[in-house]
Amino acid sequence: MTSIRSGTINDPASTHTELVRGIDWRGAFWVASGVPALVLFSIGGIAGTVGKVAFLVWTVSMIMGFIQSFTYAEIAGLFPNKSGGASVYGAAAWVRYAKWLAPMSVWCNWFAWTPVLSLGCSIAAAYILNALAPIPPADAPGVLEWVKANAGSIAADSPRVAEWLAANAGKTAQDAIAALLSADGVAALTPAIRNWTLAAGTLGPVHFSFNAAFWIGAALMLLTFAIQHRGISGTASVQKWIGLLVIIPMLIVGVVPILTGQIDWSNYTPLVPLKNAYMPEPGQWDIPGWTLVLGGMFIAAWSTYGFETAVCYTAEFRNPGSDTFKAIFYSGLLCLLLFTLVPFTFQGVLGLEGMLATPIVDGSGVAEAMGRMVGGGGFMTNVLVMMMILALMLSIMTAMAGSSRTLYQASVDGWLPRYLSHTNEHGAPTSAMWTDLAVNMCLLAIACADATSFFFILAVSNCGYIIFNFLNLNSGWIHRIDNGHIHRPWKAPTILLALGAIFAFVNAVFMGAGAKVWNPNALWAGLFTASLILPVFWFRHIVQDKGRFPDHMYEDLNISPGEMVERKAGILPYLVLAAGLATVLIANWYFTLPA
Repeated sequence: MTSIRSGTINDPASTHTELVRGIDWRGAFWVASGVPALVLFSIGGIAGTVGKVAFLVWTVSMIMGFIQSFTYAEIAGLFPNKSGGASVYGAAAWVRYAKWLAPMSVWCNWFAWTPVLSLGCSIAAAYILNALAPIPPADAPGVLEWVKANAGSIAADSPRVAEWLAANAGKTAQDAIAALLSADGVAALTPAIRNWTLAAGTLGPVHFSFNAAFWIGAALMLLTFAIQHRGISGTASVQKWIGLLVIIPMLIVGVVPILTGQIDWSNYTPLVPLKNAYMPEPGQWDIPGWTLVLGGMFIAAWSTYGFETAVCYTAEFRNPGSDTFKAIFYSGLLCLLLFTLVPFTFQGVLGLEGMLATPIVDGSGVAEAMGRMVGGGGFMTNVLVMMMILALMLSIMTAMAGSSRTLYQASVDGWLPRYLSHTNEHGAPTSAMWTDLAVNMCLLAIACADATSFFFILAVSNCGYIIFNFLNLNSGWIHRIDNGHIHRPWKAPTILLALGAIFAFVNAVFMGAGAKVWNPNALWAGLFTASLILPVFWFRHIVQDKGRFPDHMYEDLNISPGEMVERKAGILPYLVLAAGLATVLIANWYFTLPA
């Protein structure tokens, strides 16, 4: 088994600093097979935001992601000894023009990917709680008995009745009493663990809670860490079998309703956005309507573009020249199938009203709904719920594998603190993994608090993902100019490279216009989080490395250490950066939410 160059020249004390070439493209494919499960994170949120346009949002977003992946496949082939994914390969293009842009790309990719751990664990924990301690439905026998036994406990002139009538115009006092009694009955019979929390509070624009979902999610996260500790070959082996158990049920969910005639074609028309998010009234293609749709495209990108993680493992491929392109291409085909099929079927069966139901929007009822879509009874639904939990575990393992290697390679390249370059005897970047784990334990407490906090984390992390995406898609043509003479194991057609550069600006519009759909502070919080790399990079580059990159970084730029860096692209990269920032700010100003 061949090991790769350490690259930790400035840190002689480091030990076990090498990844191991232990997989081919199939291993990376299975590690990346957790990406389709990301549809579960936001399928309800996007449906609740854009309404009947949801299936089209997923389809267009996935096609864009597939086209963009060809740029990533080309630049990955330029660096057969690097791990960490597209952000690392793109960063090597930008470092010529401004030192801080290289770690910015890597940092933004990391804080986009790493919340998959906490968000995925929070959804999986909700599924487990629903199975072990379900909230009784309003028509459950026990609830009906409770309502009957407590009839007369709410007076028609009580403040609660008045408040309910104010929010439900046209209803009577008897309607209010019936609804309030039913709600009280459900609350009374809900297992106590659903409302238990060790501690809770507010942290800026979000809440946090150390509730039962947090502790279940923490256990799942630790299990993922234990599996990842065995290295990439062991991880790929585990994920192959979990992947099969997940991909097959998702295909069944996508295909069976079509074959059995459950699709109601009226659920796709009229093809207009909602007038207001989470309200069933149809809107129109005006500025507020487009803003909601762009918000859907913004969040969908976080899921549909994610299969680029397949090139995170270039330094662990036995034959990186051929394995890199195959890994991302076949992962992209799998995602293209599932990200278009599952949302299409989901919408066709549930319809607008079904998609706007609270358990669908917050994600906790998605698996149960999918079970009903394939015509399964209680047993089949429970089986599918377990499959969805496995799907989430798969995506969590994919995220930890990819994001930890991003931290590892950024440390090896001199952008992030040195301690992150440590690996264990299995070639797993354990210091980076521990960092991932610690950050996500904090995020998990926020994600488990409520749906608003969940989507705030998602929106902020996706701001980082769009920034990374912008830098990397433009790095394709920068590499062509600066490193055009370097051999490429696979070279993307120029038209696809150009489309990727155009999509970089389209994605900037998604961020500028769409982040506010999920939280009014999401865009600014995302830009602030991106800026946090500046003091981190200053500490590593100036304090630890005295202003000098490791020697292999100069080799990656095809120059000798200390040699003057030639910037063949001239002023173009700077103009692109300025245009990108202007695009975000103009989109944020022009597109407004419904009044």
